[in-house]
Amino acid sequence: MRLALFAIAGLLTATAAHAAPVTYKIDPDHTYPSFEADHLGISVWRGKFNKSSGTVHYDKATGTGDLDVTVLPASIDYGQDALNKWAQGKDLFDVRKHPTVVYRGRFDKPVDGVPTEVTGELTMHGVTKPVTLKLNWLRCMPHPMLKREMCGADAVTTIRRDEFGMDVGKDYKFNMDVTLRIQVEAIAGQ
Repeated sequence: MRLALFAIAGLLTATAAHAAPVTYKIDPDHTYPSFEADHLGISVWRGKFNKSSGTVHYDKATGTGDLDVTVLPASIDYGQDALNKWAQGKDLFDVRKHPTVVYRGRFDKPVDGVPTEVTGELTMHGVTKPVTLKLNWLRCMPHPMLKREMCGADAVTTIRRDEFGMDVGKDYKFNMDVTLRIQVEAIAGQ
């Protein structure tokens, strides 16, 4: 009988140690993917996207999981209305034809149980390419007001926009590299 109780206790302990991934919903009020792009080789233009959504599945015990994020390029914000409107048009994002930018990936290369990369695919302007995000950090904690688990991350990568069919300015020697900086917060149980 004692042996059976020890076996059951051991099984319960092993099951608790391998918790299932938690589902987090991206908080659109605290997530603003931003970018940096060349302007004629003389300055760097910066902007952000004001509307994004998505879901993250993350197992803190193993540092594994996946994510699915959608960004609305119509929400582009350079801080200049005329430039925002131009970027939404056919010369760049063509938001009528391509209303979303989607990134799907999985957490990768954990160090001390915390992933350091997200390996996935970016679909933008009708083109899908592999893109790896470097995670500068990923942290989770109880949300002080909502009393639910929340996680936040800071990620960065560089893509070539001409590989996504967005080569405006290439004839004028614009650098096609665009640095994406993504700060994201996501809340469990929404």
